[in-house]
Parts: sequence; C-alpha cells; structure tokens
Amino acid sequence: QVQLVESGGGLVQAGGSLRLSCAASGRTFSGYAMGWFRQAPGKEREFVAAVSSGGSSTYYTNSVKGRFTISRDNAKNTVYLQMNSLKPEDTAVYYCAQMRSRWSPPSTGEASYGYWGQGTQVTVSS
Repeated sequence: QVQLVESGGGLVQAGGSLRLSCAASGRTFSGYAMGWFRQAPGKEREFVAAVSSGGSSTYYTNSVKGRFTISRDNAKNTVYLQMNSLKPEDTAVYYCAQMRSRWSPPSTGEASYGYWGQGTQVTVSS
C-alpha cells in the first residue's frame, strides 16, 4: 500500500519561504511522476507543480512560476516543494500525489494520480 506523508507546512508572513516535503513508501518511488496540489477554503483543489520520474522535467501552474520549485530525491523517496515569495493567496492545504501509472509523464489532472497524502496546511499572513 502506497503511503505519502507531507510535512513542512506552517504559518509564514508574506514574502517568506517554506519547504514542503513528501515522503513516499509502499512501491518503487523512482518510476512514478509526482505532483503537488492545493485546496484553499471554499475552492476546488488545483494543480500546483509536477515532476517527472527522474526529476528532469518540471511543470508549474502560472501563478507559482518563478516562486516555487519542485524537486525529488529518489534515493530518499521524497519529493519537495520549495516555496519562496509567498503570498496570502498561496494559503491552502497542500497535497502531494503519485501518478497511477509507472513511467507516465507528469499530469496536471487529478484523475491521473492514484495516491494522495493527507495534506499540510500553509498559511501566509499579510
């Protein structure tokens, strides 16, 4: 059974930084693309960033480009989301997710992801 456990969320002032981590277990990590999504209060969950299985390709939603960086360490079975220049509108619960199919390219769509973490709260104060 795949388990994804996020950590690193918290309260930060606007302009600050946070680094989220997502530790995976249960199946071979290196063969699966990973993604980060977020859900703000009263809104639907949205795509934030994704990284290919080897880490060479990354994708971002427009609102975080230039501020967030997704990366992975396959030796540690962990994916990261470095968030800089945080804004109040980044406030949300952040979820990591693992693609259903091995060796598939990353997707921006939730349906492509078969496993999800429990989420970690990020709150950015103005």
